[in-house]
Amino acid sequence: MKANKISRREFATASAACLATGLAQVTAVTKSDVTSDRSLYLNPDVPVEQRVTDLLGRMTLEEKIAQTQAFNKKDLITDEQGKFSAEKAKGILHLGVGEITRASERRKPKEAAMLANGIQEFLIKNTRLGIPAIVHEESLHGFMAPGATSYPQAIALASTWDVDLVHEVFTAAAAEIRARGGHQALTPVLDVARDPRWGRTEETYGEDPYLVSRMGVACVSGFQGKGPIIDNQHVIATPKHFAVHGQPESGTNIAPGNYSERVIREVFLPSFEAAITEAGAMSVMASYNEIDGVPANANPWLLGQILRREWGFQGFVVSDYESISELQTVHHIASDLATCAKKALEAGVDIELPEVECYGTLAKQIKNGVIAEETLDKAVARILRAKFLLGLFETPYVDAEAVERVTNTSDRRALALQAARKAIILLKNQGNLLPLDRKGIKSIAVIGPNAAICHLGGYSEEPGKTVSILEGIRRKVNGSIIVQYAEGCKITANDRGWQGWWIDNIEVPNPVEDDNRIKQAVEVAKSADAVILVLGGNEETCREADPGHLGDRDSLDLLGKQNELVKAILDTRKPTVVFLINGRPLSINYVAENVPAVLEGWYLGEETGTAVADVLFGDYNPGGRLPITVPRSVGQLPSFYNCKPSARRGYLFDDITPLFPFGYGLSYSTFKYTNLKVSPDRVGPNGKTTVRVDITNTGKVSGDEVVQLYIRDRVSSVTRPVKELKGFRRINLSPGQTTTVEFVLTPKELSFLNYEMERVVEPGEFDIMVGPNSANLQHAQLDVVAR
Repeated sequence: MKANKISRREFATASAACLATGLAQVTAVTKSDVTSDRSLYLNPDVPVEQRVTDLLGRMTLEEKIAQTQAFNKKDLITDEQGKFSAEKAKGILHLGVGEITRASERRKPKEAAMLANGIQEFLIKNTRLGIPAIVHEESLHGFMAPGATSYPQAIALASTWDVDLVHEVFTAAAAEIRARGGHQALTPVLDVARDPRWGRTEETYGEDPYLVSRMGVACVSGFQGKGPIIDNQHVIATPKHFAVHGQPESGTNIAPGNYSERVIREVFLPSFEAAITEAGAMSVMASYNEIDGVPANANPWLLGQILRREWGFQGFVVSDYESISELQTVHHIASDLATCAKKALEAGVDIELPEVECYGTLAKQIKNGVIAEETLDKAVARILRAKFLLGLFETPYVDAEAVERVTNTSDRRALALQAARKAIILLKNQGNLLPLDRKGIKSIAVIGPNAAICHLGGYSEEPGKTVSILEGIRRKVNGSIIVQYAEGCKITANDRGWQGWWIDNIEVPNPVEDDNRIKQAVEVAKSADAVILVLGGNEETCREADPGHLGDRDSLDLLGKQNELVKAILDTRKPTVVFLINGRPLSINYVAENVPAVLEGWYLGEETGTAVADVLFGDYNPGGRLPITVPRSVGQLPSFYNCKPSARRGYLFDDITPLFPFGYGLSYSTFKYTNLKVSPDRVGPNGKTTVRVDITNTGKVSGDEVVQLYIRDRVSSVTRPVKELKGFRRINLSPGQTTTVEFVLTPKELSFLNYEMERVVEPGEFDIMVGPNSANLQHAQLDVVAR
């Protein structure tokens, strides 16, 4: 008999009902019953929820608590050669453990796989119940482990506006994680980034809830597969940071996110809701920050009401690293670690990461009746359920001999290159300076602080092979053009590439030495036919920050003497291209006004130089688009495009328009939009309509265009944004080719939260806008009529 298909939400609801029934039955099972037969929870043919109920009923209080804890100090369970030591583990892991923290950290592929196997073998053979551990890893833009493939940073992946590509990237990343014995990725970052001063902007998919949601769904489904069973090529995804983390007060990391419930629900939560209800994300990370005086790790409204009751989330919640203890040390809503633990567990945080600190107090609190054991049981059940869905009891080990063969393969490097090419954004191309004419150029000067280093961005490890822009250009011309290099100036005194992300103390460059570097660069430029200036930021100037490890900025201007370098090079009157490598949008006013060709790359991964050279010389036509607005200065912040009608009313002596708008990007070709139609153009509140537009490549080369759909509710019971992205499509067209792009608008896209906080579609007129970016749009009208 063919089984009926059910949705993820239906599966979650059914699982919850079964789990609740099972938990109620646990108390009726006697000790003799649960110790007499281990076959039920070890039998893969038994439904998962019954296995959870059976195993939970066999566990002692201490064994349950161990499942809510993570183990991080691998040196305590390894010998001098870094190999797992069962003897050392006996006194540490004898009760079991919920998770192992980053087993692949600073370990070669085979070593990491062997360590993971050793830990699992110990847990299975040397603990009473033989419960394997979940090994969690980082994978913001590819597996963060030595030798693994490094793809473009998240903000760059968002610049592709290509959900299929993002799905493919994280499918590949999942396979590399699983091959080394990992089971969970602490990503994607689904924060909506609305303040680029924030150093974690690079980790996000930009400023728009719809774009972030689509990228998030692609990422989660890439990591997890079709689900709910996670096979041995996929891992659990962990959307973070839940929630309201992307527009921190003053732009500084973990600062309060004190916004109204309406803004929270309409801007900051949709990306998480989509990841859970559409893609079935099995884990969520609670964020460091507070909302309305309540930190996320102690927030039952956020973790209980919204996440579990409204969205039907049945997975498990992990804390951000050390965030539970920060309830005491940062937020001061707890006087000791025990209170931190109580608040977090009762709010719904199931596992403390990266290691036991606060949850070590749970046993005493439960025995003393301070915390109900039922609360612990719910958390443990969610953790065990994930382990069964991962198949850990059946296949706890990996093939350590095979891991090298599936790590950073040629196919994955090709994917990294494809992603890098698609991410590059052409911001300006005055006089069609680009692509460069290889036949007309005899020498090129590659200049700038980011030219000779392949910057990867935060949450990176050494992939083994990287290509800088200088190297990529040299490979591309292969001796047919003379390539000269000069550093020009420095961004920070000691640029250590991706390793600089970890360094605490950052030093500014010596200005006198930079003056000399600029002079040397000018001499190199004078002897060249064209100049490529590679500028921007680096991993030391834009990163996850804490008070002893700063990474947020109060300016978006180019650091150091980069502008002086640009001016000096332009004075040579050589054709000049600026290529930006950075983690946040920068206010490049002088560059934008004076340099004829400008490109944005963010961080492009291990194949940076290859992709950049392909674009510069026209072997690839850039088609990336901005996922975030580029403001003229920090004085314009916030500068997101989907503002309310009363915002952006003007500044004295300045312009309110951004330097580059959301969705913006050029091509070596040109595209024409015609025949915008909405059919039907009258619908009821529950109706749907189709938006069609014809796109023609009016240029001389094939190229990609990102067609973007925006809407505006003209008159509404509460204020609505001036425009909202509701659809996009990246297409490729040959010269002269025309295609029709269609979007379907449903009540979901037209609805909003009314005064009573009910989701409604109100009758009235809607502007339907389609174009290549948020500022250059064609308009049509849709009428929603009462029925």
